[in-house]
Amino acid sequence: MKKINVITLGCSKNTVDSEHLMAQLAAAGYTVAADSDRTDARVVVVNTCGFIGDAKQESIDMILRAAAAKQAGRIDRLFVVGCLSERYADELRPELPEVDEFFGVKDWEGVVRALGGEWRSDLATERRLTTPRHYAYLKIGEGCDWKCGYCAIPLIRGPHVSVPMEQVLDEARRLAAGGVRELMVIAQDTTYYGVDLYGRRRLADLLTELCRIGGIEWIRLHYAYPTGFPDDVIEVMAHEPKICKYLDIPFQHISDAQLKAMKRRHTKADAYRLVERLRAAVPDIALRTTLLVGYPGETEADFAELLQFVDDVRFDRLGVFAYSEEEGTYSALHLKDDVPDEVKRRRVERIMERQKAISLDNNLRRVGRTERVVVDARQGDYYVCRTQYDSPEVDQELLIPAGGRRLRRGCFYEARITAAEEYDLYGELTERRKR
Repeated sequence: MKKINVITLGCSKNTVDSEHLMAQLAAAGYTVAADSDRTDARVVVVNTCGFIGDAKQESIDMILRAAAAKQAGRIDRLFVVGCLSERYADELRPELPEVDEFFGVKDWEGVVRALGGEWRSDLATERRLTTPRHYAYLKIGEGCDWKCGYCAIPLIRGPHVSVPMEQVLDEARRLAAGGVRELMVIAQDTTYYGVDLYGRRRLADLLTELCRIGGIEWIRLHYAYPTGFPDDVIEVMAHEPKICKYLDIPFQHISDAQLKAMKRRHTKADAYRLVERLRAAVPDIALRTTLLVGYPGETEADFAELLQFVDDVRFDRLGVFAYSEEEGTYSALHLKDDVPDEVKRRRVERIMERQKAISLDNNLRRVGRTERVVVDARQGDYYVCRTQYDSPEVDQELLIPAGGRRLRRGCFYEARITAAEEYDLYGELTERRKR
């Protein structure tokens, strides 16, 4: 009963939540692990995702696996936490009697107490990393105020709440002291940081302070909402060498009709102007985005505009989702899901076909360049590395032949890019000295 397996599904924000929970459980005397295949833990905690249909199904499947293990006597206690539990606990309880208790997204203290531990407020910035030791996600806010038409996050996580700056900085210092060299700054909307606490957006101030922490080499931004993107953040990105020339900015669509229907609060012209501002200030910035197709009312003309947007901007990284109706959202309550599933599927495929060619062309342009890389792992005869233009787990990698050399994970080297594919680069080491 003193071994606990914490299984995390969904986004990197869930990863951070699990890591904080694991620190509390460890302080309560438990041996904690994060491995969905672990068999020696008698207690299992499943941190679920409830964002879209596929993610919900993945969470349900994992719960069913754990419930079957409990029925078979392989585990003794099973707890379900997170987004799916927040939204559907009342429906799930009678269907899953094997689950000892369901907890929402803000009741981590309840999990610890249910296991006989005491929640310690002095551990607020402590974590048990589940990522490789040299990088970590740094969550600076919770919830969202934008209430886009398709999105259930405000229903699950509530309104935007910023983490106080001193707490964020203390957590970052602890991570750096533990060997973290790269921070991925995350929130549902990172650009909105500080509005609730300080009366104005203070992401630029926070980034400046993070750059002053010794040991941190790279800082990158994820999930930046396009509307009202702060000029001072662009300035910090342009002038602070620790800020990666990288931005994850989900545009979702580009036609004015779809943006209005989605309640995105910006226009097509605003989006194009923002891309121009970013590239003027940071010419080599790598832009990552996500797009949503098949939203109610999306016409062939709307989709043609979206394809043209992809062609015009030539994103470095791009993901596409087909719209799925989520209970309680504006679109589910007020709009008809009128785009056939087959049309949605074809639109996803058409965008990804276009992006595949763009990605290859972008990568081929980098052949011959020498770039700074970090080593993430070794796989077979290659070291798996990344440049500042790629985030771990979601973006491409740069593969360097081992060739009898020993490179250290989490260390930085110089490498020349020698070849490119659609979603991978190949290179050779030009500098052996670690930094």
